[in-house]
Amino acid sequence: MKLFSTLLTRPSAGFSRSLFCLGWVCVAVAAAAAAAPEAKVSVLRLPGGGLQPQAVTDAQGVVHVVYLGGDGRASDVFYAKLMPGTERFTTPMRVNSKSGDASAAGTIRGAQIALGRNGRVHVAWNGGRNAEPAPVDAKYRSPMLYTRMNDAGTAFEPERNVLLRTMALDGGGCVAADTKGNVIVTWHAGELGAEAKGESGRGVYVARSADEGKTFSPEERIAAANTGACGCCGMKALADSRGGIHLLYRTAKSAMDRDMTWLTAENFSAPFRAQPLEAWRIGACPMSSESLVESGGKVFAAWETAQQVRFAELGAGTPKLVAPPGAGKRKHPALARNAAGVTLFAWSEDTTFNKGGSVAWQLFDSNGQPVGEPGRGADLPKWSLPAAAARAGGFVVLY
Repeated sequence: MKLFSTLLTRPSAGFSRSLFCLGWVCVAVAAAAAAAPEAKVSVLRLPGGGLQPQAVTDAQGVVHVVYLGGDGRASDVFYAKLMPGTERFTTPMRVNSKSGDASAAGTIRGAQIALGRNGRVHVAWNGGRNAEPAPVDAKYRSPMLYTRMNDAGTAFEPERNVLLRTMALDGGGCVAADTKGNVIVTWHAGELGAEAKGESGRGVYVARSADEGKTFSPEERIAAANTGACGCCGMKALADSRGGIHLLYRTAKSAMDRDMTWLTAENFSAPFRAQPLEAWRIGACPMSSESLVESGGKVFAAWETAQQVRFAELGAGTPKLVAPPGAGKRKHPALARNAAGVTLFAWSEDTTFNKGGSVAWQLFDSNGQPVGEPGRGADLPKWSLPAAAARAGGFVVLY
């Protein structure tokens, strides 16, 4: 007892160093534990062999999912939820009122989802083979379709075409909504009378609603997107928590230039600014898609370049690109990020036109460093891609 008391009141230098080192070990262990990501990743297949999922998580931790089912060129759009703590989807609800009016062929023309005021679900998609054509300039053209959940939350309203004065809808359009009742549907298309310009004459268009999607203004061309658009490439849209709007699209300044570009506006009515993210010289349409997610007040984007996928935080200056380890034919990236700053990055591998492949994913810490081993899932159907979502206790990959 006397020895113990002496050590406590008058420790030797060696003992002090031991306590000091032990303390640092404890601090280091605690710091490592605090920095360790929630690494649980669930993998779920879509009901009924569905295709092209898109997912978003609400404030209550519910994962909302839209996907396609049925014929590859005349699909139906379905909606289902993944409730917290469950590994099973709710009973799927058909979104489109006219069967077979969504286009799946090409991987990037499927449905997109956004959550708006009071959690209302908004969905937009490219019209498929059975869709009613849009009369534009005395001709009938592929429509850009939109619907929203009804006020009771029991069904979707009949879909409406929002494409009124553009032509040659090709790559997938998208939708974004905020908590104030603003909604946009955006797509890239050709300007009437500019058929001879091809992809270099395409522009990015936006139709706006200030009443939760009850009505939309005629589409307007985004002036900052003056570099053409890759015809068979998709787009992605996001409304952030501050009311800003973010769009990703691939340009087509020439037959060889397919640069990834970020369009951003301070709010739903403000003009857009353009910032190039990464150049890609390729003499073909890569049929690419993108991902956008907000976490901790920051916006992150993912895209494909030269058969590799990468993600980055968006902001001023050149983005710091993060790519998963290894190599392979990688496409269709999907991002999810939790409150701790851990990122789940998923993508498809070895897919080609009319051919399926596999799904892969990797966790990254808040510094963009890979954590653990990559995961894989087999039998990704043709025309499909993965989705990713954060949820309580970890993440989920859907395909």
